[in-house]
Amino acid sequence: MPWPFPDFPFAEDGQPAPDGADVRLAALVAQRLSIDWTTRRQQITVTVQNRVVILAGMVADAETRRVAGELAWDVSGVFDVCNALRLRAGRRRGR
Repeated sequence: MPWPFPDFPFAEDGQPAPDGADVRLAALVAQRLSIDWTTRRQQITVTVQNRVVILAGMVADAETRRVAGELAWDVSGVFDVCNALRLRAGRRRGR
């Protein structure tokens, strides 16, 4: 007996198709990050799965990483934030 197919649609790459609410949240978070002067020129990728925002990419410093996470949390409808932003290697303060 073959395995039954799941009831939800899949995208071309085999991953579940994004929910409309997730797409809307991703757009709102990306817009908020692009407006704020601290995060606007950073390399940040926003992905949303089941109302959980995943921030990935490179940022200049720890303060920018913190601000990006707070901005994502401030968007209405966000259930959780996974801040996977990495700090760009470079000059360190105090040297």
